[in-house]
Amino acid sequence: MKKDCIFCRINSGEIPSATIFENDEFRVMLDRFPATNGHILIIPKEHVEDIYELDPLVAARMFEFATRFASILKKTFGNEGLNILQNNGKVAGQTVFHYHLHLIPRYENDSVRIGWEANSQMTSEELEEFVDKIKSNM
Repeated sequence: MKKDCIFCRINSGEIPSATIFENDEFRVMLDRFPATNGHILIIPKEHVEDIYELDPLVAARMFEFATRFASILKKTFGNEGLNILQNNGKVAGQTVFHYHLHLIPRYENDSVRIGWEANSQMTSEELEEFVDKIKSNM
């Protein structure tokens, strides 16, 4: 537990939350500042800052929760879609430095905008160069 981390403080019970589900490893709760109705967070109990510190087996179990709760949200709210969002690092929009997943139900004409425009189109040679670069670090 990290004393200055809001999610660690929530997990310890120091700060109240709208918890939907909790076990020894994860907490699932409503986001206090939701993008849409039904916006939830899945938070590991163990403090890890980002995906680079996250154990792959914890990530697998966490995504299992994401698939289960995605269906529960759809049944509960009738959303037409769902974004699963996760940011790593300040430059990527991370504001709470305790790894977590956002499940954001999406509705026709909601005001949420998640996306980007491509900066350019890569040539076949550039694609192959990046493939080789990534493979060299596997």
